[in-house]
This record gives sequence, C-alpha cells and structure tokens, in this order.
Amino acid sequence: MRRDFLSGGREPRDMDNDADVDAGAIAFGTDGWRATLDVFTKPRVRMVGQAVATTLAERGASGTVAIGYDARETSPGFADELAHVLRANGFDVLLPDRDTPTPILAWTVKDRGLAGALQITASHNPPEYNGVKFIPGDGSPALPDWTAAFEENLAVLDPLPEDEWGERTEEDLIGPFHDHALDFVDTDLDDLSVAYDALYGSGRGVTDALLEAAGADVTRLNCEQDPEFGGGSPEPSAENAEGLVGEVSEGDAALGIINDGDADRIGVVTPDRGYLDPNLFFAAMYDFLLEDGTGDVVRTVSTSSIVDRVAEAHGQNVHEVAVGFKWVAEAMAEHDALFGGEESGGFGLPDHLRNKDGVLVALAAAAAEREEPLDARVDRLLDEHGEIHQDRISVDCSDDRKEPVLEDLETALPETLAGVAVDGINTVDGFKIRLEDGTWVLVRPSGTEPKLRVYAEAGSDARVGELLDAGQELVEPLV
Repeated sequence: MRRDFLSGGREPRDMDNDADVDAGAIAFGTDGWRATLDVFTKPRVRMVGQAVATTLAERGASGTVAIGYDARETSPGFADELAHVLRANGFDVLLPDRDTPTPILAWTVKDRGLAGALQITASHNPPEYNGVKFIPGDGSPALPDWTAAFEENLAVLDPLPEDEWGERTEEDLIGPFHDHALDFVDTDLDDLSVAYDALYGSGRGVTDALLEAAGADVTRLNCEQDPEFGGGSPEPSAENAEGLVGEVSEGDAALGIINDGDADRIGVVTPDRGYLDPNLFFAAMYDFLLEDGTGDVVRTVSTSSIVDRVAEAHGQNVHEVAVGFKWVAEAMAEHDALFGGEESGGFGLPDHLRNKDGVLVALAAAAAEREEPLDARVDRLLDEHGEIHQDRISVDCSDDRKEPVLEDLETALPETLAGVAVDGINTVDGFKIRLEDGTWVLVRPSGTEPKLRVYAEAGSDARVGELLDAGQELVEPLV
C-alpha cells in the first residue's frame, strides 16, 4: 500500500507498543532532533508529533500545521506519521506534493499564518540519519522555550474521537514561493550562466528552476532523485563542490551554487576563487544589499570580522550572537537587521523570512553577480579592508567535561596570547579572546560532538596557525 498522503488512503499502524518506547532517546539540539534510523523510529516520531500537538494546544494555537519532508527514502513515511498524529489531535494538516526545501515550508507558514510546521529532514547528515524540525508560526527557527516544552510533553498518541480529527490537504508549495521570490529579488538574469548542484537534495527542480525563471542559463549537476545522495552526505562543502568548481572553471558558468540536503544553506563557486569562503560570500552579499538598502547585520560569534568592516564602512552596526541560526533570527528581529548569517553557509533576509534560506539567497547571489562579479567585489573588499584568514581545530572533550573546562578556562584566561595583549573577551558562546592587533581566538563547545572547537582569525594563514596553537595549549591542560 502506498503511503497515505500520496494515495489518499489510510495506512494501518501498529501502535500497541508505543508506550514501551524510550522517550529519553529524543533530545532537541540546535536545530531539532536528529538521529540514526535505529533511534529515529516511527514510534518516537509519533511521540514528537503528540508533544508538538500538546504544546500548540497549551499555547492556544489551532488551525493548520504544515508537514514537509526532504529527499531521504524514509522521510515521506515519517511525515505521514506526523500527519496522522496532528490530525488525531484536531489540527488540519497541509502537505506538499513532493519533497520540499525547509525554507519553502517556513515561508509558507509565515505567508499563510499557519499554526506552525514540522519538517522531516536530517539536513546535511548522511542517509542513515533522519530528523525533525519544528517551525513556529512566524517562520523563524524554534527557540529553546519551544523545544523544552516538547521534551516535557513527549507522550504516546492521545487521539480525539475520529469525528473531531482535522482534515488533510496536499498542495504545490514551490510555485507560490517562486512567485514571491521573483517579486522579492526582482532581477533580470538574462544571459547569466549559472551552474547548480543540488547534491541530490530537495533543492533539485527548485533552486535551479527559480534561477531559470529569472532568466539564467542553468547547468545542472546532481539534480537526479537519489535518496542515498550519491553515496555521500549532502553538505555544501568545498570537498563536495569539486565537480561544481570544475564546471565553473572549465565551462562558461559565471557562478556556481550548491545547496545542502534541505536547501536551507548555500555554497558559492566563482571562476577565480573556486569554492568561495562563506565568510567572504557573507561580506560580499551584505555589501551588495547595502547598495540599495540600509540596516544592521547579525552574525554568529565564529563568523569573520570582515563583515564588521563592511558594516563600519557603511555606518551600520554588527550584532554578534551565539552559534545557531535561531539566535541570528532572534537578533534580526530585535535590531531590524538587513541581513544575517553564519560561516557554515546559512544566510537570511529578514524582510523575506527570519530563517536561513538557500533557495532565495541563491537568486540574490545571482543578482549580485549580475551587478558586479563576486570575484571583483571580494577583491575590492579585501583591498579596502585587508586580508582575512580563518581556521579551526578540535580538541577531544567528553560532554560531561565541557562545562567544567569552560569554568576553569574563565580563571585561566591570559593577559597575552601568542605574544599579543588581550583587548577584550566576549562570552556570548564560550570565550572569544580579542587581541589588540584585531585578531581573535574563540573556544566553544561543539553542540554535536564530544569536542571543544578552537577558532582563530588573522591576516595570514601563518598567524592563524600560531593562534590556533596558542588556543590549543590554553585548553588542553584543562580537559
């Protein structure tokens, strides 16, 4: 039998053993709950669905919940389970007619005034993972008050009488988003050649189609449907962009775009630089947006200070937040920002959506390329503001040692580091040690691995290496 939201029927479910499921395996991290498929099971997904339904009801929400899914083989079935649970709790459910990028689901929630959304996706993780994200009614990422409530409300399905169940509908969500995006960016890309790599994810037939609708000549890579992602992970990294780099450097494309599995992040390739450092792309896009607009910028604590230099040159302010796009989104609202982002390739335009969006930002990147080639813009910014180099290393640290190490580090912070006096310390996320020469070192715990991250930024790779060595020497004795 086909899955019920595809066939219109109801698939039988065996939920007799749901009460015996260990809910302790469900934990919401920086962007929802992700796990390997031996842990991410239908009974646990149903418990998450019940927790979301209970929490929405407690907060007075009603009406429609959108439920989307990415291109993984298991995702449609998990979306079906969530639809069943939400309907059984009295909510109407809106499903897309195909796997859909997370930002399109988020924009749909905001645009239609829905109660919220659930997206089945493990983003850039390999195919043996899956996950679920909750999106509140404003389309922004869920803050901890939501996820803490979900963890408290985890429970087996508690259905209403069947005559009180919600309705289910399926619609094309991509077409309305395309119409909005073309109106929002309003660019003519005629004769611009763009190469696009979907990494077999949900951006296929979406980001490329949007660029084409704006007039671009699009060459497609890895745009076939493959739930195994070609045997790798759909991460828009330099390593995964090698084919795209070849297409741009050896072909006619002026620009390369690559999305992650659920198309909320973006990587960019240019003819001269190959895979463009996301920090430089961030600075270039903010500079482009400031040509016709004004507004502050929000960035994570680990993102390059070249963004700060662009902001200062235009008389704008920078707001530095903890790692995690939910904090970027929150600060974009607080400060009426023009743009926000993080060095991992997540960028958001709050006038469109206070969430990261690798689809619409791809169109905006193409518009920036049409206005002034990104290579030329980056060269100009580096000439104006100086070279910026950044890198990071990891130090093994068990999860139970992370907090004690940071507590010990607070009393061990030096007055000088790598031969330069300390100018200030930011504690928004770990310890960011700013030095008098404008360089910095950041020590923060990983949110996904038993490691501490040590980041450094300076004017040369050699100096970055010296700062990383100094940061490692500072941290390792405390682990």
